[in-house]
Amino acid sequence: MNTPLAAALARPTLRSRAPGLLLAVAIALLAWWLGRLVPLIGGPVFGILLGIAVRNTVSPDARFTPGIAFGGKQVLQWSIIALGFGLSLTQVAKTGLESLSVTLVTLTVAFLSAWALGRWLGVHDKLKILIGVGTAICGGSAIAAVTPIIKPDEHDTAFAISTIFLFNVVAVLLFPLLGHLLHLSDLGFGLWAGTAINDTSSVVAAGYSYSSAAGDYATIVKLTRATLIIPICLILAFAVAAREKKNGAADFSLRRIFPWFILWFLVASGIRTVGLIPAALLPMLHDLAEFLIIVALTAIGLSANLRRMIASGARPILLGLGVWAAVSVSSLAVQLLIGRL
Repeated sequence: MNTPLAAALARPTLRSRAPGLLLAVAIALLAWWLGRLVPLIGGPVFGILLGIAVRNTVSPDARFTPGIAFGGKQVLQWSIIALGFGLSLTQVAKTGLESLSVTLVTLTVAFLSAWALGRWLGVHDKLKILIGVGTAICGGSAIAAVTPIIKPDEHDTAFAISTIFLFNVVAVLLFPLLGHLLHLSDLGFGLWAGTAINDTSSVVAAGYSYSSAAGDYATIVKLTRATLIIPICLILAFAVAAREKKNGAADFSLRRIFPWFILWFLVASGIRTVGLIPAALLPMLHDLAEFLIIVALTAIGLSANLRRMIASGARPILLGLGVWAAVSVSSLAVQLLIGRL
């Protein structure tokens, strides 16, 4: 049907995004206030919980969809860039190299466990790949990146994203509690969160719920991990092309899947490194980044349809749980072996 609403959904504009974005900001302000009252939980966690609650009770109509989608993706990227102003390139490079061994182990564990457990559960190959990639690298973003390469059904893509999102929510709530029970250091928890939690937003939320230092470290580790989406997509593209008579990767575009916000994060870090930002502005930039994170997580919560996730079935959820558990345990095991805890 050719209606103004349909046109707005197809070609989002500032005006069409305003209702959903304003809703996310309003809820985020409440979450920010609650986070100040209960710092152990924190604003990011309140944001995602309030978003889910509103989505599954009030259920905002389609007018809010463009703004909610914009908040969950673009505002999240802005928050990561803003965090870059508080981190020097020296710190970014040091953290990336320190976390690389753990990242590579968890990546391998994710794919092997997805293949083995998925085969045992009878989950078909494309859904196994989607859940494995989403768990190994960066949640919904990774799933979206490999979708045009392996060409799954739309139901499989939605199923995989819903499954990954379910464990993102669990991780945001569970990881800080487990971290305190295990008496993890700030850097130990940051490395665990950055390598074992799926989506960037959830890594950031869990990290900063634990401590500011853990949040900074987890963010850099996660961004280092996210860059691995490029070789993974290339490998999948070549595998699909070799397997099919026709080039199954004909619409593969490196430019489209590349996480460009990571480059802007590095630019922001470079500006901080050369001392172009006055020290008095740094706390303000950190507070801005924190609020943008809360807005993004609120928007993601507003996108979560719990009924659809529950109705999708048990096997992919069990697969997601198994892969996520394997990655979480392997991350801690590697840190224990190399003496990082």
